[in-house]
Amino acid sequence: MATDPIHQFKIEKIIPIEVAGVDFSFTNSALFMVVTVVVASGFLILSTRGRGLVPGRWQSAAEVTYEFIAKTLRDAAGSEGMRFFPFVFSLFMFILVANLLGMFPYFFTVTAHVIITATMALAVILTVIIYGLKRHGFGFFRLFAPSGLPGALLPFVTFIEILSFISRPISLSIRLFANMLAGHITLKVFAGFVVALGSAGFVGILGAILPLLATVALTALELLVAVLQAYVFAILTCLYLNDAIHPGH
Repeated sequence: MATDPIHQFKIEKIIPIEVAGVDFSFTNSALFMVVTVVVASGFLILSTRGRGLVPGRWQSAAEVTYEFIAKTLRDAAGSEGMRFFPFVFSLFMFILVANLLGMFPYFFTVTAHVIITATMALAVILTVIIYGLKRHGFGFFRLFAPSGLPGALLPFVTFIEILSFISRPISLSIRLFANMLAGHITLKVFAGFVVALGSAGFVGILGAILPLLATVALTALELLVAVLQAYVFAILTCLYLNDAIHPGH
């Protein structure tokens, strides 16, 4: 199990709970989702508790994160999009912290499970649809029929737009899931090479130098991917929300 790169993603029950034949067990995945929320909330609460005019390091980090997401949302969806700031910021912080926690040895990476990423993607798309219909009514469907389009091309383009819209939650969820899954498997494989070669004597230790360097480089790359994937999910969410606010554009 120690060298199995897939074992790190296995969901295990911590507190078995079954109600009327339905499994509600508290698992390692649920535990790390709770830890993610606690860590993200704790960071924001503690870093902004002082609210100093001259911010310290932690307050500066919180303020930079806040302004970064706020600017991203304003640029993508306009000032009206700021009504969705709590939603977008919460998604960004959850994904970012979950990705970073998954970098620690023996920790669980919740974003490496498609059910988690698909749930978040579905929440984004449902928000877009519900708000778009509430605000624009049937005018929301102008999103699938761009203005000024020749009548002969309308059915073809509408079909493509609908297909593109349906594929959004799929691509949004699989992108995050696949990147985290593939990165952690690759890290575990190279780390396994280091352990296996290192236990083979002097020659093995020499041979382990190259996979060790590769493991260090991959760890740095995974840290970058962890941050980048949180940003990509957030900015795509902002772009999709813009369609709910301005469906005719």
